[in-house]
Amino acid sequence: MNLLFISLGCDKNLVDSEVMLGLLDAKGYCIVDDETQADVIVINTCCFIHDAKEESIQTILEMAEYKKTGRLKVLIAAGCLAQRYQKEILKEIPEVDAVLGTTSYDQIVRAVEEALRGQGGVRLADLDALPAVQERRLITTGGHYAYLKIAEGCDKHCTYCIIPKIRGNYRSVPMEQLVREAEELAGQGVKELILVAQETTLYGKDLYGEKSLHRLLKELCRISGIRWIRLLYCYPEEVYDDLIRVIKEEKKICHYLDLPIQHANDEILRRMGRRTSRKQLEEIIGKLRHELPDIAIRTTLITGFPGETREQHEELMEFADEMEFDRLGVFTYSPEEDTPAAGMPDQIPEEIKEERQAELMELQQEIAFDQAEEMIGREVLVMIEGKVADEDAYVGRTYRDAPNVDGLIFIHTEEELMSGDFAKVRVTQALEYDLIGEMIS
Repeated sequence: MNLLFISLGCDKNLVDSEVMLGLLDAKGYCIVDDETQADVIVINTCCFIHDAKEESIQTILEMAEYKKTGRLKVLIAAGCLAQRYQKEILKEIPEVDAVLGTTSYDQIVRAVEEALRGQGGVRLADLDALPAVQERRLITTGGHYAYLKIAEGCDKHCTYCIIPKIRGNYRSVPMEQLVREAEELAGQGVKELILVAQETTLYGKDLYGEKSLHRLLKELCRISGIRWIRLLYCYPEEVYDDLIRVIKEEKKICHYLDLPIQHANDEILRRMGRRTSRKQLEEIIGKLRHELPDIAIRTTLITGFPGETREQHEELMEFADEMEFDRLGVFTYSPEEDTPAAGMPDQIPEEIKEERQAELMELQQEIAFDQAEEMIGREVLVMIEGKVADEDAYVGRTYRDAPNVDGLIFIHTEEELMSGDFAKVRVTQALEYDLIGEMIS
């Protein structure tokens, strides 16, 4: 039985997809990448912002056509959109046989088998559940790096965010379970672990009574075969001294922190439901740079939040200019139904949001180019990602770059390298966000 799996949205969703693929693979389903050859199609959906919702709906509609023109027998929608709009999906898109919520992915095999017998429907588990799956994940990232989801849900309830309603409250995965999963990943050849959650910095507080990310990191650093450990989604107000100390002490932990701040104006931060002020953000970033002088800090900003004035936008520009973030992403505010921010007065027109986004990205491009120029002449350790077609060149990443969101380095060499190899490289040239280098023999 041929099965096509489509994973949309974030890397946390991708982990759920890999778990489902592992369960399906263990049951003998043949995983294919051609929708015309699929008997079963599963789409793990996203609905975090409007564009993600539109992409999910469009993908479901496109795949539904293969019930008329192809060999498709069963179409299943899983994940965030399915959790949020299960009844609407089944009503408006009758080609969908079953929907699985965000905590029901461990039931994927049963859902497929029942749908093949004509018994579809809705599978929504308790949002406080934390599915435990024994089968091995099917890694889709190439095998040399993998995401490790250390917690599910969120307790922050930012006013623009729907995640707590579709993913539930914050709940950490037990440490022994994560260490076992990481050991299995290392056994499959994974060399870089990327820790993800809605918020990684709060890990363990619900299970162990205190923040325990530093303890988890020390356990993961003991695993043979793992060379790099990277942290994403660290809320600034939850960064703590023991965490900084362990990052400093443990050689395997990349001096890289993804620190989403969203804004710098105190009034906007308050209305967003964030837990920091501009002064606190400056203090946290200053402390990180003092303790870890070579740290690369990535952040995300939201522009055009309801009521954002030109002056507040200018303050955000000034803050970004002063902080000189190593990596920066900017999103235009997306009003999501059932969130407090969607009902706030003074919603900003789309064209103004996009203008402000472009201004911030133009500023960041200048900062990024200057930082890339400063890298020229430096020796860096690079993880090889692949070969450049028809050239004696490879593409890779430094510790300063997370996959798919940050920059790359291109290395000219006649040596034979494999994805996942590490190489010492001297940076010779800068290309805005990317670098060029040469191998150091």
